[in-house]
Amino acid sequence: MELTSKQRAYLKSLANSIEPIFQIGKSSLTPELVSSLDSALEKRELIKISVLKNCFDDPNELADIAAGRTRSAVVQVIGKKIVLYRPSKKNPKIELPEKTKKAAK
Repeated sequence: MELTSKQRAYLKSLANSIEPIFQIGKSSLTPELVSSLDSALEKRELIKISVLKNCFDDPNELADIAAGRTRSAVVQVIGKKIVLYRPSKKNPKIELPEKTKKAAK
């Protein structure tokens, strides 16, 4: 899933106000965690994940792996915080800015 810079900026602004709902620790990305991320993305569309100090994996790599396994998009990785986005199949809530806008004449 690809996001434009305008869509990414919009999602970042929404992510500022949310708290991390998942933590990745020393066991890294387990199948159970991926399953939980998947269901949270379906319910919330935008989630924030915290990578704990005892996890020695790179947060950028974890974000890419988690996004791949949940078919979502990485919105941002700042320090040890990851933000993922995936539109809900059943009940989409977040309205993204348009991908392409034609010049008005």
